[in-house]
Amino acid sequence: MRAPVIALSLLVLTAPTVHASSDDAWAEFGKAVSSACVKAAAGQIDKAKAVVDPYGSERFGLALVTGTAKGAKQTISLICVYDKQKKTVELGSELSADQVKVTPGR
Repeated sequence: MRAPVIALSLLVLTAPTVHASSDDAWAEFGKAVSSACVKAAAGQIDKAKAVVDPYGSERFGLALVTGTAKGAKQTISLICVYDKQKKTVELGSELSADQVKVTPGR
């Protein structure tokens, strides 16, 4: 009878720590995806901002990078896929503001 009580007590005491570190880990993940995607898009977009899917898929981080097209005045977006294991980025083709109606937060 003592073992289940001790196990339950340990679980209750450690649960907030696990949850907090998980939130911190997801926040760091979001920053990593945003940074990598904005850096990758720098050749195509000025003043790029990324809107990051908070969790991505099982294997990939996902973001939409939006800003002004290099050498132009139009707003464009690129879909960014971040490989969680390899920490590499791939960008999709240019999407115009007519195709994507998203404005990143300031």
